[in-house]
Amino acid sequence: MKSLFTQVSDWFDTKVEGTSRSIAHHAGRRSFLSKAGAAMVGGFVLPMLPYDSSNGAAFARGFGEPEVLPDDCDYWRYCSLHGGLCSECGGTVTQCPPGSTPSKVAWVGTCRNPNDDKDYLVSYNDCCGKGSCASEGCSRQEGDMPGYRLGLASESSWCMANTDKGIHCTVAIVVGLAE
Repeated sequence: MKSLFTQVSDWFDTKVEGTSRSIAHHAGRRSFLSKAGAAMVGGFVLPMLPYDSSNGAAFARGFGEPEVLPDDCDYWRYCSLHGGLCSECGGTVTQCPPGSTPSKVAWVGTCRNPNDDKDYLVSYNDCCGKGSCASEGCSRQEGDMPGYRLGLASESSWCMANTDKGIHCTVAIVVGLAE
């Protein structure tokens, strides 16, 4: 009499053999190898495909808009901005200049992109740690609230949570689509 393990092993071998023979009868080795090769190549190529992790910020630039964003206060992304443009102070629209750090707290505005007629949430972060920039600055403040509504007021000192409290300039970062 066979042991239980031997019986299970024989049953499993029989099932695997039957399945293998059935596959071999319907599909040749070349077909199997081509499908297996395609699966392997796909497994290697899939992680290399581009992935938009910006939550729609790539589309916020709009079609046909230049990569280098304008240094004009009328630019749609600056609809609630109050401060100097970092792009005029050695930084970019989204990055603080060297020697300054982004504020740990920020205010958020909802701005309409005229290129695609969609509303986007834009985070305005003051860049702290350096003296004031020579930029004239922008003060559009569309939808701004009084100073006692701290999260919605653009004229507050947003460097209050940083160790270096001096405000240098302001960046405007598209967070995502407004819903």
